[in-house]
Amino acid sequence: MRPNRSTPRLLHRAAEQRNEPTPAETKLWAYLRTLRDRGFRFRRQHAIGPYITDFCAPSKKLIIEVDGSQHVDQREYDAGRTAFLESNGYRVLRFWNGDVIYHIDGVIAMISGELEK
Repeated sequence: MRPNRSTPRLLHRAAEQRNEPTPAETKLWAYLRTLRDRGFRFRRQHAIGPYITDFCAPSKKLIIEVDGSQHVDQREYDAGRTAFLESNGYRVLRFWNGDVIYHIDGVIAMISGELEK
């Protein structure tokens, strides 16, 4: 039996969030799915401990976060969240919505570089 990685309530919220992606998350997900050809699999709205990550490649211990303007006011929260994830062996990459929408090639290049490590 697989151990629980989060509470049932958090897992339910993650499922809800998968059904309500932001435009930037939708665009990035389309690109991340193309990386399957290279053997990299991502999960959307993946719960880890008390947090829901935007995208996670569990086999590479890589988390991708897509941040909107609300993150400007929650830097302290995001830093604590990143510290928790890193203390559990994950690497965290953060991108602004605008970077994903307008500079997707650069975002994918950075992600690809991290996946090759």
